[in-house]
Amino acid sequence: MPKTSKYIFITGGVLSSLGKGIASASIGLLLKQRGFAVTILKFDPYINVDPGTMNPFQHGEVYVTDDGAETDLDLGHYERYLDESMSRKNTATAGQVYYDVITRERRGEYLGKTVQVIPHITDEIKARMQAFHGVYDVVIIEIGGTVGDIESLPFLEASRQLGLELGKNNVLNVHLTYVPFIRSAGELKTKPSQHSVKTLMEHGIMPDILLCRAEQKIDKDIRQKIALFCNVEERSVIEALDAESIYEVPMMFARRGLDDIVCEKLGLKRSQIDLETWARFVHRIKSPKYHITIGLVGKYVRYKDSYKSITEAFIHAGAVNNTKVVVRWIDSEAITQETAAEQLADLHGILVAPGFGSRGVEGKINAIQYVRENGIPFFGICLGMQCAVIEFARNVAGIAEANSSEFKKGKFNVIDLMHDQQGVVDKGGTMRLGAYPCSLEAGSKAFAAYKYEHISERHRHRYEFNNDFRELLESHGLKCSGVSPDGHLVEIIELAKHPWFVGVQFHPELKSRAVTGHPLFTAFVKASLKRALKE
Repeated sequence: MPKTSKYIFITGGVLSSLGKGIASASIGLLLKQRGFAVTILKFDPYINVDPGTMNPFQHGEVYVTDDGAETDLDLGHYERYLDESMSRKNTATAGQVYYDVITRERRGEYLGKTVQVIPHITDEIKARMQAFHGVYDVVIIEIGGTVGDIESLPFLEASRQLGLELGKNNVLNVHLTYVPFIRSAGELKTKPSQHSVKTLMEHGIMPDILLCRAEQKIDKDIRQKIALFCNVEERSVIEALDAESIYEVPMMFARRGLDDIVCEKLGLKRSQIDLETWARFVHRIKSPKYHITIGLVGKYVRYKDSYKSITEAFIHAGAVNNTKVVVRWIDSEAITQETAAEQLADLHGILVAPGFGSRGVEGKINAIQYVRENGIPFFGICLGMQCAVIEFARNVAGIAEANSSEFKKGKFNVIDLMHDQQGVVDKGGTMRLGAYPCSLEAGSKAFAAYKYEHISERHRHRYEFNNDFRELLESHGLKCSGVSPDGHLVEIIELAKHPWFVGVQFHPELKSRAVTGHPLFTAFVKASLKRALKE
């Protein structure tokens, strides 16, 4: 175990959505492939305690860790690239920081002192930044937001202080900026980067490396100009061009020597890097042998990041099957029994996505009925699984009024609240969250995919399969192929006489990894490919 850790702070400037999360994950992968122990932390400046209650249309998906933390979707990138599980220690929001400081103040723990941003808030941030000190060789810290945002100031100040305390040899500042191409002028412009670095320096932080997002190749003259005006070595001005796949980014950085520069500046031993397996993975993404089309039926399809981990899991599973998965986005509100055939008949498989609330649910149920009756491979996740149970209860088991108590109170709620969820008022962090064990039935489709009897998967839901209807539904052919070890909670349902019909209460997409994928997504894509090859 190392006596100390090296720290890399990653900030962004000019505008949001430049890809700090991908940059952080890519640098982490390159260092891991050199043999270093690496973890990544994300600090978000918003006041929400966590993204659990935030609108998917605004924030995208909520990523859940094994220990039940509801986090920003960037933690998904970290896990997918590093093949390492993160925890609640890997993330913090301004809301969490202020909440903890104010709670301690209310308890009198500051002994009557005036509680201020400096030092109390910044000390709390620094403590969280050093949660893994001495555990990993390198700790990468991504600071959310854009330099110049008022809400980011405490985090920038904390990183400045930590850099001073740990010493220059142990801290590296990487700044992600933007070099726009002005078509009317026919040239790249460096001024936004200059202003961004100037703003960063006003906070006492001098960048060591600039990652410059650009649509056009940045030639030597432009790099020299950026280096001169931003006070950075020319070799440390590294272009970050748009990539066909985000999984190409680590190799693009490696070709530009980014990992060598990082190791040199931090005094890390530069061992040989191995990207051969990763390169094969990327090749399969870019040059697949087969193509299939999967319908993703959901209620948040207008904002694709709402299902980010699902779409990434399809990329991983596609690469494992040497197949490009084309996702067709289908708004569940638009599916009726009359239009289902027109919208779904030509698809090779359908995934019914998770979600909350009654909007679009009947459309999901209509889609499930169509694929069940027509032998199209089906994969239901969380609410998608619950809708499959409702559809089966209505149309196969003869319970015409079957529903979920989330949508309608009645006698025939085949999906119902867990006992410990009865009467819950606070919505944040109160669902069944994080990893739970599951036992699989031998001979089932789920067991064939996992090849293990006991698994662990991550949850984020409040409603469960109602065991009062379990015997009846099983008697009509619904197989409960995955249950909690005590047999009380149904985790997986499937239909034995269907080509591939599986619904899961958990979120398997959260454990899908680059290169290896996830067993259920891999099996679903394989079943969909089998259907495609029959056409």
